[in-house]
Amino acid sequence: MSKLIVGIVGIIMIIGILWWFFGKHQVAESTAVIEDQKQRINIKVDGGYSPEKVVLKQNVPAELIFTRTDASSCLDHVVFPDLGINQALPKDQPVTVKIDTNRAGDFNWACGMNMFHGQLKIEPEA
Repeated sequence: MSKLIVGIVGIIMIIGILWWFFGKHQVAESTAVIEDQKQRINIKVDGGYSPEKVVLKQNVPAELIFTRTDASSCLDHVVFPDLGINQALPKDQPVTVKIDTNRAGDFNWACGMNMFHGQLKIEPEA
């Protein structure tokens, strides 16, 4: 009987892990508001990024303001590989990352260990 219980618990744990890493999760998305000819979005870094998806307009200067409250060393950097950005995120200090919006497209970002991810979408001018 105990082998059956251990087997069932193991299967449930495997399903949970697969769902956590490969399942579809709801992603917080935010579109920047243009004020004073500049786009700004605040991103909270706490066990991941919130919002995880940021939408910007092309050719309008943009700033993403990351504030890390998570003590994990995994989240102490944010990396935009396609944009050549690798920025340290000190705990409890807002850090402004300037984004070049001249090129439209989708650009991913991640923590220094590539475990937590986000996406930047720069929409072309209408």
